[in-house]
Amino acid sequence: MFKIKAFSTKFLHTNRLLFPFQLSLLRRSLALMSTATLKRLGTHNGSFHCDEVLGCFMIRLTNKFSQAHIVRSRDPKVLETLDAVLDVGGVYDPAKHRYDHHQKGFEEIFGHGFNTKLSSAGLVYKHFGKEIIAKELQVDEDHPDVQRLFLAVYKNFMEAIDAIDNGINQYDTDQPPRYVNNTHLSSRVGKLNLDWTDPDQSSEKENGAFEQAMALAGHEFMDNVRSLARSWLPARSIVMQCLEARLDVDPSGEIMVLDRFCPWKLHLFELEEEMKINPPIKYVLYQDDRSKSWRVQAVAMAPDRFESRKALPAPWRGLRDDELSRESGIPGGVFVHMSGFIGGSQTYEGALAMAKAALKL
Repeated sequence: MFKIKAFSTKFLHTNRLLFPFQLSLLRRSLALMSTATLKRLGTHNGSFHCDEVLGCFMIRLTNKFSQAHIVRSRDPKVLETLDAVLDVGGVYDPAKHRYDHHQKGFEEIFGHGFNTKLSSAGLVYKHFGKEIIAKELQVDEDHPDVQRLFLAVYKNFMEAIDAIDNGINQYDTDQPPRYVNNTHLSSRVGKLNLDWTDPDQSSEKENGAFEQAMALAGHEFMDNVRSLARSWLPARSIVMQCLEARLDVDPSGEIMVLDRFCPWKLHLFELEEEMKINPPIKYVLYQDDRSKSWRVQAVAMAPDRFESRKALPAPWRGLRDDELSRESGIPGGVFVHMSGFIGGSQTYEGALAMAKAALKL
């Protein structure tokens, strides 16, 4: 391809006497030659949604469909000619790169403990997510970090896209939501569709809006992948080491000390199960980077719950400084939150004493 481009540039510069129509034909032919290796990726025209927008972005990150040309159509004859089709066509067949989820009988899920029905974005991620992550990490697909991120990205980002597109409620209840949330990614992508009052409803304007939506969704997807790779993934080994050392902190095994602060909550729940830790951790101690005082945080019942496994004692809650120290009998008290989910001490020794005392109360 480099030789073709080099030849074409030299040819055009040295043949300025070509008639204009001949020059135009030559340029068009060379452009077709330069794009001959690009795949063609199809999705439907009309109003777009987050799933096909994100799916198109992700599949174009792969080697096979790198920067594929996007064709937006519902015409079956057009779709048949394309190399891959997302969110239209009524077919799910990964061998033929057909990734629709609207057809009767479709019940595909991500697996690995996740049971949410997939959208077209989820289908693309299921089949190409590991390749995308491996390329970002610059490691082989069989590297253990790829599998960990593959699951973490689905849990923290992709599953919500699938659920919203398939109309799955976040909670099992018939009650209406207490408030409306139009700030999530699927909502923001939807707002990029052409407004019905816009006088220009052309396919060109619509495709431009689709490109804008794809940039938005793609940026957030990659930001999530990179954030998890940069911050969440390294924290796993820290939490594991601290869990292994928990008996050195307290014989109960229910207090963990972070030797450096990191995102620990999701790792804790996963590693407790993986390492078969019983009894589970009740309190996590860590130093506040700004004040240099120590925190005692009660572990929640579950990652998405506010209730603690064992909140700090009720008599301490809402107290600060000397008042807290007198009530607890532990010098150096700083505060205990009204809900009892977190407290503080001026020293590590004080924080540890608070945790040990709380276990017995």
